[in-house]
Amino acid sequence: MVQPSAPPEPVFQARQTLNLAPLGAIGTQTAKPYVASTRIRRGDTVADLLDRLGVDEDGLLAFLTHDASARSIYKLYPGRTIEAALDEHNDLVWLRYVHTPGTSVKSGVDSSWLEVRPDGKGSFSAHERTMAATPELRIAEGEISSSLFGAADEAHLPDSVTLEMVDVLGSRIDFLKDLRKGDRFRVLYDAYMHDGEEVGTGRIRALEFINGGKTYSAVWFDNGNGTSGYYDFSGASLKGAFLKTAIKFTRISSRFGMRMHPLHKKWSGHKGVDYAAPTGTPIHATADGTVAFIGQENGYGNVIILKNFGQYSTLYAHQSRFAAGLKKGQHVQQGQLIGYVGQTGWATGPHLHYEFRINDKPVDPLSVDLPVARTLDPADHKAFDTLVARYQPEIKMMAALQDSRIEVAQR
Repeated sequence: MVQPSAPPEPVFQARQTLNLAPLGAIGTQTAKPYVASTRIRRGDTVADLLDRLGVDEDGLLAFLTHDASARSIYKLYPGRTIEAALDEHNDLVWLRYVHTPGTSVKSGVDSSWLEVRPDGKGSFSAHERTMAATPELRIAEGEISSSLFGAADEAHLPDSVTLEMVDVLGSRIDFLKDLRKGDRFRVLYDAYMHDGEEVGTGRIRALEFINGGKTYSAVWFDNGNGTSGYYDFSGASLKGAFLKTAIKFTRISSRFGMRMHPLHKKWSGHKGVDYAAPTGTPIHATADGTVAFIGQENGYGNVIILKNFGQYSTLYAHQSRFAAGLKKGQHVQQGQLIGYVGQTGWATGPHLHYEFRINDKPVDPLSVDLPVARTLDPADHKAFDTLVARYQPEIKMMAALQDSRIEVAQR
């Protein structure tokens, strides 16, 4: 016998009444304009750019080339961007020439552009617009195979950030002689964006640099009470009492010690280190100090002597000229511009002769143990540790990426 099937379960249906737009309302909505963009090429004219953008607007070319309010388009900078928005009828909504992608201001970076719109009367109006660029935190990592700048270029790291990296770790690493193939860096820095493009860079926020197998770290910390600067991840200040060098990216042409004098052709003691560099290369104070002497002195030519602190002083010779306004008795800060490389005095070529003195006696600046700076105050350590912990995940992620790349290369 076959058991009769159970009665079917009841089926429930839910209905909801929707309020629909009136017929034809959808068709009356304004469509978003189509935006075209092109970069200026060398030799471009305004007519070339309008043609590439697909803009065919009566009177626009004449307006752009003759109206004083549109004068910023008279100068076309290769690499800059021009955009045009067109409606569904291919009529111009607006035209923008981003002539100044990024300008540093106190609050960050501003972007400026010329904006042209139809005026509704058969002609056009042009106005200059400025807007703050949007800040972003960016990361980059690289490995040195030939030079720091080569590795930075491969990592798409802006030159300004690379130079700041040298400044930040200048008291720990001698970037002239200590770099090795295989050294690595990982950096987090502020970038400023406008319309999806990087238009400027700001401060390095965190940095890790492996040099000769030793890891150096840095993080920017501001306690909000007037104390700010770079500290390593343990809280020790990176503002060493002395920088390793007074010139960025040059070469040592003569070391401390006995040598054959290039002019006098006699063996004599060389009391400093010579850094070969083109005339006009900026010279920076390696430490805070007071100008004890500025002027000409025998074979030194144009020379500055800084009385730093305690028993320390430094000398910078053969300068072509001094920094504007610098005078005896003036206080200077570490890293401050004090002069420019030259060939004055007893010199066979442009270079900086740098002396490091203890109790007025020259010592070898490349071998002496330079004084170190203070550590972070205990009261600020909690906030500092929280800041470091915020950056650590990105640092570790970049380290893992570098390790995996090396592992793949070694297979």
